[in-house]
Amino acid sequence: MTLIETLASVSPGSALAEAMGKRAEILRLSEAAHDAVLLPRDPGGLSHGLRAALAARMARHNRSPALANHYDTLVPRAGEAATALLAEPDTKVMDPRTAEIVRHADRLTLAPRDATRADVEALRQVGVTDADIVRLAELAAFVNYQVRVLAGLKLLGEMR
Repeated sequence: MTLIETLASVSPGSALAEAMGKRAEILRLSEAAHDAVLLPRDPGGLSHGLRAALAARMARHNRSPALANHYDTLVPRAGEAATALLAEPDTKVMDPRTAEIVRHADRLTLAPRDATRADVEALRQVGVTDADIVRLAELAAFVNYQVRVLAGLKLLGEMR
């Protein structure tokens, strides 16, 4: 089973499992995107632990506890204990670079239409590279995609 099927509690043999089987390629691509966004060979300036903690935070903002728990398990695997606190939405960050990254991740999750060039410039001002700004946007887009897919599957499962 894929992560999405597991988190959506899709029962093997169910009508929902059968329907999802017809979309196996989408599920496979979602798994590949997960690995590419969360565990890339070259994480650039966004470490694996930071990515996992931000993803958990985004999932919590979207009230997706199962997805948040999944990302919580990735944080310790990265061996970056300091990033674990970032997974909680009420965490205050002292380091200006990390604080701006967290602010931007929150903005992309909670109010993406409000993101402006000034926000991107604020990231640059604290040393976030353009490549890492793109990586952060990819992470936010992917996690928010997962949240929506899981919510849709939950509704479909309840309809049966």
